[in-house]
Amino acid sequence: MKIYCLPDELKSELRKLHGELYRGDGQDTARQIIKDLKNPAKIITVGDIVTFNLLNAGIVPDISFVDDRTKRIPAADHILHGTKHPRFRTITVENPPGILTEGLLHEVSKAMDSDNPVRIFVKGEEDLAALPAIAMAPLSSVVIYGLPDEGAVVVKVTQDKKKEIQSLIDKMKCKEENNGTSDHQR
Repeated sequence: MKIYCLPDELKSELRKLHGELYRGDGQDTARQIIKDLKNPAKIITVGDIVTFNLLNAGIVPDISFVDDRTKRIPAADHILHGTKHPRFRTITVENPPGILTEGLLHEVSKAMDSDNPVRIFVKGEEDLAALPAIAMAPLSSVVIYGLPDEGAVVVKVTQDKKKEIQSLIDKMKCKEENNGTSDHQR
């Protein structure tokens, strides 16, 4: 199975903002983001709170990634139920923290081709899903992810941004269990 692992040396790179930070409380932030959206090809959300806030503000994301957790603890009941929508087709995929699994990458790719909204429920952690979402999204899409205690980050998908993020994914290497060496796997 092909997997990508987040090495310690890339963690600081991923903490950098890769888009525009919208500061503030959830509803205010969601309203400001909606006001600034310019007819994107796809709207993709990563995180329970961001997904919840956009749905409450009347925007159904084309793709959402949730894990029923916020800040690594179980999300409140109103958030859990608030990331569901009757238009969503829900897919469940396993993806441990700090890793991008082949299963997650496959579901991201399939969701990009879907004409109906897709909710990808991640058993494990959805944080890194923003990377393949940006790399695979059609140009002019937006990927919105939460930044705990700060607000939400909106990444506008351009050719340059796709290349930048793909190069980060390419640096994610897993150590092979049998010989302990790093091996670039795809």
